[in-house]
Amino acid sequence: MDKLTSEESKALKNWHTGLDDNRGDRARLRRADSPEDILLTDAFFHFLHLMDQAAPNWSQNTPILTSACLAGALSHVKTDKLTPSKLYNNKETDAPKKMAGFAEQLATPPEGKGKAPMSELRFQQLQKSPTVDDFYRRIIRAIRLLDGNVNLVSLANDIIQWHQEFNKPIGREPAKRLAVRWATDYFTALPKNSD
Repeated sequence: MDKLTSEESKALKNWHTGLDDNRGDRARLRRADSPEDILLTDAFFHFLHLMDQAAPNWSQNTPILTSACLAGALSHVKTDKLTPSKLYNNKETDAPKKMAGFAEQLATPPEGKGKAPMSELRFQQLQKSPTVDDFYRRIIRAIRLLDGNVNLVSLANDIIQWHQEFNKPIGREPAKRLAVRWATDYFTALPKNSD
């Protein structure tokens, strides 16, 4: 599985919006400490059922721990925050605007503040997470640092890519790796005077 298809993106957004009406599922997912804990909840099976309905073969094409990590992490997202990227949009063209990705959001200070939501040290720890559980805990912390206002599809794609790279040997094209893309987005967006 590579990036989410438009059907899968729409299904994830619809499921996330549906959590507002199903606070029990949201609470069960948020209480889980790890992706394996998520596997033991009925909320996770509701997620899989809805994803399979909207995007056939989701369960067959997506590893179960990846799905669990997605469901758990997205349950912590309050709003799907889409802001134009300051890194990739050309002000001189009328081309469609690219939205800020998750790593760019972690480096972009909120209005009126000069510090990035996530420090460089925590960002580097997130990138180098040695286990699935460690990555999950750190991604939840990152979402909280953004006060739950995250680009939902970017976060989902990044979680999927992290799991793919964790489970497979690294390819010969380092520029395509998540850590390189995250570092580029984060350090380019990071305020120059931050300490």
